[in-house]
Amino acid sequence: MPMAASEIETLIKAALPDAEVRIDDLRGDGDHYLAYVVSSEFEGKNRVQQHQMVYDALQGRMGGELHALALQTAVPEGS
Repeated sequence: MPMAASEIETLIKAALPDAEVRIDDLRGDGDHYLAYVVSSEFEGKNRVQQHQMVYDALQGRMGGELHALALQTAVPEGS
């Protein structure tokens, strides 16, 4: 069963409480998402480390319940 976008957002926000998260369903199938995540927790981390933090937040669901997730991460402006 595919994951709901709201569940992805909840998991990310649980791990990164200050995160601004937007989830787009790329195909309308509940299986292919694009997540935009902005968090001060990313400060000083490279893109790979930022993405790993988001994948860690998903608690092993990538490749199972969550088939595909494209990520765009950033530090809030002014940080």
